[in-house]
Amino acid sequence: MSKGRYNVIAFIIIALISIGSIENPFTTSYVEQIKDLSVVASKQKDELYIEIQDKASKYEVKAKDAVLDPVWKATPGYNGKQVDIDASYKAMKKDGVFNEEKLVYKQVKPTVHLEDLPPSPVYRGNPDKPMVALLINVAWGNEYLPKMVDVLKKHQVRSTFFLEGNWVKKNADLTKMLYDEGHELGNHSFSHPDMKKLSANRIREQLQKTNDVIEETIGKKPKWFAPPSGSYRDEVVKIANEMGMYTILWSVDTVDWKKPNATEMMNRVLRKVHPGAMILMHPTEPTAEGLELLIEGLKAKGYSIGTVTQLLSEARIDK
Repeated sequence: MSKGRYNVIAFIIIALISIGSIENPFTTSYVEQIKDLSVVASKQKDELYIEIQDKASKYEVKAKDAVLDPVWKATPGYNGKQVDIDASYKAMKKDGVFNEEKLVYKQVKPTVHLEDLPPSPVYRGNPDKPMVALLINVAWGNEYLPKMVDVLKKHQVRSTFFLEGNWVKKNADLTKMLYDEGHELGNHSFSHPDMKKLSANRIREQLQKTNDVIEETIGKKPKWFAPPSGSYRDEVVKIANEMGMYTILWSVDTVDWKKPNATEMMNRVLRKVHPGAMILMHPTEPTAEGLELLIEGLKAKGYSIGTVTQLLSEARIDK
């Protein structure tokens, strides 16, 4: 075969390869793209679609940034929401008329998040979030824990138990039981000292020993730290932050250590409760006796009840 014929064949092969690499305008994907464009064009001419677009801004809720409040300290952000126009159109298309109840929303994140703030204690969730958290500090009171756990389970409530490290060491089975029931476990120091008065090294020791024993028991390191009696100084908060933990306080106190009767305790909390509240309690007799009524009262007021993690998350809860 002559050299010229080799060149012609090579040219034909290269040409065929090149043509094959160009998208065929009649392929399935191309046809689908044309159909999609047609659907979009048709939808955008639909009076219902246009009406949803025009009214969407009326239902928009702006996201709230996390802030360092002068009184409440670190306050988490809260997602906003806006109408998902395409999803809302799809939900209303069958009836062909605008229906506010069929609007579909998507959440919009804030610009500033809790982790963007300097180290600071957290006393509450976002004040626009209709949720509260039960903080249960445990260094004693074993006899009341089973009843409290049963009540929480009955009402499908998950709480955050802040455990003293020394208690965990002596009560591994109870610790595992709390975790297996779906509750969140936090750090409550190792031996319940006044953290405000400790040296930096002793603060680290208290926190680390507790983290270690909790992690050894359930295989998970705590994210939240609750100082005993709520006593702390700025250095305590900074050290906890360096160790990957936020310092958690409370905005509503059951004062159950004073042994009020169950009704008195419940009424005290329900009078003071607010959106984003963190409610402090302990495994005491009045709390064990009044917990069910308290949960029912909180729900009757329209509050969801969650863990500290759920409360401090930016996720919206719309009733």
